[in-house]
Amino acid sequence: MEIKIRPVVIDDYDLIFELWNSTEQSRRALNPVDDSREGIEKYLKRNPKTCFLAYTPENENKILGVILTGHDGRRAIVHHMCVHPDYRRKGIAHMLVIKAEEAMQMEGISKIFGLVFKDNEIANSFWEAEGYSLRTNLNYRNKSLNDKVPQGE
Repeated sequence: MEIKIRPVVIDDYDLIFELWNSTEQSRRALNPVDDSREGIEKYLKRNPKTCFLAYTPENENKILGVILTGHDGRRAIVHHMCVHPDYRRKGIAHMLVIKAEEAMQMEGISKIFGLVFKDNEIANSFWEAEGYSLRTNLNYRNKSLNDKVPQGE
């Protein structure tokens, strides 16, 4: 199966949202503000060259995987990465990560991190294999500035 990767555009939103909802781990990472069409449109305007999706040339309306990465001029973060359950273990996630890392390097960014639920063993193993080390000397602090966005655990 031939896999192509291209930048994400806002017109992809409905297909991406459908992909995110294809897996429990992705669904639980979503919030109704930041992951709404408006929230993703704002994100893509700030990060037009660092978000990618994977598809097959035979069916461009079937998104196999997506990665949303952005930066603040100093450090990058992987905000969402998801591969459709039917297409896992085919190297798609690795291809998306490499593309995002290359894009960050082109933006002059030298460090990238991501957040993964502790109980998501598959994702944690994947990121470890990609060379992302586990930081145990930090606490992740979170504060919601919008009543519609859950505070988290």
